[in-house]
Order: sequence, then C-alpha cells, then structure tokens
Amino acid sequence: MKTLQELEEIRKRTLETMNLRKESEGTRIVVGMATCGIAAGARPVLLKIMEEVEKRNLSGVTVAQTGCIGLCQLEPIVEVYKPGQEKVTYVKMTPEAAARVVAEHIVNDQVVLEQTVGRFQV
Repeated sequence: MKTLQELEEIRKRTLETMNLRKESEGTRIVVGMATCGIAAGARPVLLKIMEEVEKRNLSGVTVAQTGCIGLCQLEPIVEVYKPGQEKVTYVKMTPEAAARVVAEHIVNDQVVLEQTVGRFQV
C-alpha cells in the first residue's frame, strides 16, 4: 500500500465483503464454538449439521461457527437465520437434535420448538 487511493480501494473491497455476509440470501446456521460450547459438545453438533446439509445437497445453506453466544449453561447453541424470518436459537443441542433441526426447520420450515431457548429456564 503506497497511496491513500490504494487504502480507499482496500476499504471499499472490505466493506463489500462485509455487506455480502450480512445481506446474503439463503439460510445461515451458526454454531457457538467458544470454549464452553466445545466443552459441552458443539463439535459433534457442527459436524452433524454439515453432514446433513451435504447429504441432502441443500443449496443456499451456509454453516458457520462463532464465538461465545452468551448462554454458557445452555450450550451447545445453534442459531438459524432464514430470510424474512426471526432468528431461532436452539439450545442444549445434540447431534440427533441437530439432524432433526436440519430435517424439520431447514428443509420443511417447521421450528423444532422443544429445542428452542424459550423452552429452557435460563
């Protein structure tokens, strides 16, 4: 980087990338992978979600990891973002529950209510 113009170009490209992530079409599944999530079993949950998405050949579905979501006692936590809908937070996830969420919520658009944060005492 040698000029202010080059710096401005880098800034524009970075902002475009950030906006692509924020406004992306399709479904995002985010798994909390902070230390507390990993200790509670988030890694097998993440792997099961990725396996189910691949097995079903789901297009427009992004699986991502994040750090601490802030509800350590309810880990593993999975958040589902579908366009035009409220975010759904799933808690105390297991690989079996993760497979069910993919089948029912992601594929059939039916929230798995008994696994949502609203069903558990915080």
